[in-house]
Amino acid sequence: MKYMLMIYQGSTPLPGTPEWALLSDEQQGAVYAGYQAVNETPGMSPGMQMSSPETATTVRVQDGRTLTTDGPFAETKEALGGYLFLETDDPQAAVELAAKIPAAAMGGAIEVRPIVERQS
Repeated sequence: MKYMLMIYQGSTPLPGTPEWALLSDEQQGAVYAGYQAVNETPGMSPGMQMSSPETATTVRVQDGRTLTTDGPFAETKEALGGYLFLETDDPQAAVELAAKIPAAAMGGAIEVRPIVERQS
């Protein structure tokens, strides 16, 4: 089964931000090492990091008209920051991998969701 792990950054400091600069070199190195370890997990396919939520455009269609709003649909602290995929026969392995994603311990959250695979 395949799982999508969606990374909600929350208050996690991101590289290039003033909050990131407050972390020690050791803390920053630990975050990079944590993501590298996650990326090297067997069955894991890396996704992509997304730009900050402020760069988003939310699109809705109402009465046949396309409406756009600057920014994310969710509050910034709840916005999706990145994603990855894991293929495993063990659902608990997906949860365990999610717990290793540094954002989970730094003010963010990781949503683990099975992918529906179509039968051919």
